[in-house]
Amino acid sequence: MKRKIMLILMICTVFLLASCGDNAGRPSTEPEPEDGYVLKDDVTNINEALNYDDSEMHKIYFAGGCFWGVEAYFAKLYGVQDTVSGYANGTGENPSYEDVIKGDRDFVETVEVTYDPDRISLESLIDHLFQVIDPTSVDKQGNDVGVQYRSGIYYSDESDAEIVKEAVKDEQQFYKKDIVTEAAPLDNFYKAEEFHQDYLVKNPNGYCHINLQALNDVKIQPIIRDEEIVKQLSKPKEEKETN
Repeated sequence: MKRKIMLILMICTVFLLASCGDNAGRPSTEPEPEDGYVLKDDVTNINEALNYDDSEMHKIYFAGGCFWGVEAYFAKLYGVQDTVSGYANGTGENPSYEDVIKGDRDFVETVEVTYDPDRISLESLIDHLFQVIDPTSVDKQGNDVGVQYRSGIYYSDESDAEIVKEAVKDEQQFYKKDIVTEAAPLDNFYKAEEFHQDYLVKNPNGYCHINLQALNDVKIQPIIRDEEIVKQLSKPKEEKETN
């Protein structure tokens, strides 16, 4: 009897772990920095304290399920100056949210990520995307199902094409199922309604399929001109070592 109960528990555990892994993404492929700064708990977005006036900004577009969570996650990454939720690569012009959820125009919920490549690389941004999505899931992320929730990386600069396509190709090594994340040029992008912008900032307890807490202890290695402000907004070294 005990052996039967143990067997049932083991089977249940396997299914539980499998279900958690479906939408958990994977660990970072980048080595953990030996040194760096960990932000204080009350610093929600380091980028709001940085000066981007003299930076040459680049853009990349990420789709990974509901754009509320994708936008909130990438907004917190050091080096991301702005994030905008919108609808991309569909048919027609200026779609509304109601148009998009019908699915017949093939728009996908997408986040425009404006970043400084001197602070964070495109490769690192893509790596972060794959940490929080399941790239083998067809038209589904988390609890969201439909063509508008497919995953994708869309580039507006042709010089990014090779990096994007190679990153998606390399990602296959982590999965037995085929990667379905699109790697394609950006055909169009329309900003979503204001209600959707910074949704999780306005509604901290709102729905999110991404674990935003995963960024809490990420080490930041700032460029020289940011080091002083990052240091001021980070935990003391002693606290970092004991936590």
